[in-house]
Amino acid sequence: MNTNLSAARSGTFRIGGDIEVHRLGFGAMRLTGPGIWGEPLDRAEAIRTLQRLPDCGVNFIDTADSYGPDVSEQLIREALHPYQGMLIATKGGLARVGPDQWIVLGRPEYLIQQAYKSRRQLGVEQIGLWQLHRIDPAVPRDEQFGAIKQLVDDGIIRHVGLSEVSVADIQDASRIFKVATVQNRYNLADRGSEDVLVYCEQHGIGFIPWYPLAAGDLAKPGSTLDRMAKRHSAKPSQIAIAWLLKRSPVMLPIPGTSKVAHLEENMAAVTIELTDADFTSLDSSSLARRA
Repeated sequence: MNTNLSAARSGTFRIGGDIEVHRLGFGAMRLTGPGIWGEPLDRAEAIRTLQRLPDCGVNFIDTADSYGPDVSEQLIREALHPYQGMLIATKGGLARVGPDQWIVLGRPEYLIQQAYKSRRQLGVEQIGLWQLHRIDPAVPRDEQFGAIKQLVDDGIIRHVGLSEVSVADIQDASRIFKVATVQNRYNLADRGSEDVLVYCEQHGIGFIPWYPLAAGDLAKPGSTLDRMAKRHSAKPSQIAIAWLLKRSPVMLPIPGTSKVAHLEENMAAVTIELTDADFTSLDSSSLARRA
């Protein structure tokens, strides 16, 4: 294994205080077909990509029952079971009726059913981290949180995460169970969850930024990000990952792909050492873009 491409270089974080993972993980949404629906266009390459993860030091994978649906979880089991020290985190709370169609569904019986199904599909006795994909505004949140607490009490899931939530949402859920992680959209170009990230830092909650590589106009030719990428002989996406890792010790980026070459390209971000000046320059350009 090329140790320079090891996710171990990203540092570690203890999810829920007891499951240690390397901070640079892998998002398994893109393993599926177009519209996050059905089998991947190149199934063999998707399997190869998953099987490359241990060689790259990745021991944290993020998936969901809605990816496919079910396809992502099934591919992960086929490629990696019995996982050998890897944490396979999954999510529930969305229903799928077709490509690119996502329906929030937080009825307690559905959440419980999906968690049991994910446990079976992943082939584990207990899901180490199960995340609520969205809080359903049509269902009393205490009913949703109560169902999740039941899953914890019954030993079906070990730790609980939330996705696309505010600080108030985290505080509300924390009355019922311990929140181990939060997964919100966050990247150089989208800093809307800055207050949530700060709260997570203060309370030891892992922050999983989804859509981590988006840079938008920040990556255009001549931009700060573009110049920095050239200076480091890197791609803007690699600089974006390096920036996330430097931004906070609770940050757990999960760039995803279905191709080995792209996986290795993402992993190469761990070899980039941004200086404090680099970080401040990117941070300032990002914040200025929001202003």
